[in-house]
Amino acid sequence: MNLGRLASGRRRLTAYWGVTVVQVVAVAFDVKVLKRASKATLMPLLLSWTRSQQAPPLLQAALLASAAGDLLLEADLQLAGIAAFAAAHACYLAVFLSRPGQRSWRVVAAYGALWAVLIALLSRGLGDQRVPVAAYALLLTATAIVSRWHSPRSGLGGTLFLISDALIALRMSGRDFPLRGPLVMSTYATGQYLLASGVTAHNQGPSS
Repeated sequence: MNLGRLASGRRRLTAYWGVTVVQVVAVAFDVKVLKRASKATLMPLLLSWTRSQQAPPLLQAALLASAAGDLLLEADLQLAGIAAFAAAHACYLAVFLSRPGQRSWRVVAAYGALWAVLIALLSRGLGDQRVPVAAYALLLTATAIVSRWHSPRSGLGGTLFLISDALIALRMSGRDFPLRGPLVMSTYATGQYLLASGVTAHNQGPSS
């Protein structure tokens, strides 16, 4: 990677983490204008960084779909937001399954058991959203599995994304707790970065 592109990538990544901090603080203190503005720019900034790292088109599509999901959920369009994030995870699955990795069925069993426990605990409070949430959670779990097969970095990203959405499902099922919102956004932003950087590191080597 040439020095100009490296410097550009670092500036974009710095902007991404700066907006992440603004988003987490805005959610913690319920500053609505900052909360909406920072959330709307979060995934576009990460997308901009991945483009500077010559990310594959499917990774860029995953981040575009995530950006759409953020906007739809912010507008309280729950099912449409879930559909957008399902598309993002389909892209992540395609990216990671196309790459060599150490495929462990113990990982499949562990995450499969986690999915079953979460759905069993939450389904009663989800009402008519039980089926779409369970289906989306299965797709999210699949992303966590295949990202772990790919590398420890991307695997941690998949796990954090799973945690973030599990916290959202807790609220949807009527179970909430203080500081859940900031925790959702911090795990989401970090998880997305680790997923994306896991792919770009594979493409570019240690300089990414």
